[in-house]
Amino acid sequence: MALFPSRNSSRSRSSLPFLVILLIAVFFVLKVDVMISQSFSSARRNLENIPNGIVVNSDESPEHDESPPTVIENGTFHKHIMVSWGDDRGKILEKGELLTLSLDKKSGSGFQSRKEYQFAKINMQIKLVPGNAAGTVTTFYLSSQGNKHDEIDFEFLGNSTGNPYTLHTNVFSLGKGMREQQFFLWFDPTADYHTYSILWNPKCIIFFVDGIPIREYRNLERMGVSFPQYQPMRLYSSLWNADDWATQGGRVKTNWKLAPFVASYRNFTYEGCIYSRFTSSSSCDTDPPPSTGNAWLTYELDKRSRIRMKALQKKHMIYDYCKDKWRFPKGTGPECKLL
Repeated sequence: MALFPSRNSSRSRSSLPFLVILLIAVFFVLKVDVMISQSFSSARRNLENIPNGIVVNSDESPEHDESPPTVIENGTFHKHIMVSWGDDRGKILEKGELLTLSLDKKSGSGFQSRKEYQFAKINMQIKLVPGNAAGTVTTFYLSSQGNKHDEIDFEFLGNSTGNPYTLHTNVFSLGKGMREQQFFLWFDPTADYHTYSILWNPKCIIFFVDGIPIREYRNLERMGVSFPQYQPMRLYSSLWNADDWATQGGRVKTNWKLAPFVASYRNFTYEGCIYSRFTSSSSCDTDPPPSTGNAWLTYELDKRSRIRMKALQKKHMIYDYCKDKWRFPKGTGPECKLL
């Protein structure tokens, strides 16, 4: 038996650190691949199951209500957004300041944010599909992953020429939705860009159109109502065909002779708590307490703002799940008593 190790065994030991580094690198590559696959699967799941910014104040809009102060984070779609499906039907143009999604008979398209958020204020200017958009659905929403996912939805249901879009909103928590409210807008959303915003913080979720709150969903966990606050979410958007239900209950079908259908996006901004899966924490976990710079994190509507919102809802809301006794013969959730 040899008293000293051979050159081969020394060479074997010296290669161990390299093998360890290689194995770690392979692990991280696989991990990233799984995360990307999960993100794309989430976008597909929502597709199959169904969704330098300034808040614009329109003189033709209902009385303006103050939205929370927004600290604008400039950036391009190249920096913050990735086209996630639809091949070349999703395009980032004008040096990253314009994004378009298109739909033809073969496929629609969609995008998602590069980052996940654990609470955020999201703003996007959108110009919807013009003309005869019957059967088409344009979505703009936040969503987590998994079967018991959270989701905050804007969905725009197209219509035939001359008839209004339906603005559909919904809130999912732990996989449970069925909290729909629908509106007719007070302007033509295809003639120009309008700003659609989602504010999501630990106190509430508020839907804004051109800086005007149209819906509020408050955190009422103390009353046994689940609230989406424990799962990080990405921003998603898609343009797809749903003519089996989207327009007049599926009675009006998509006219494919008019394809491709195109929706346009610009002026994306956000304030958010960026979530890290590596540390299982968000940027707000280590930041100082909220200040005037991130007032959105504690913002909620005051009494005066709620009165104005209810006046808008009375004029423009066309469906409210809280008043649907046919779907909910045993009654809706306790949150409806406070709406």
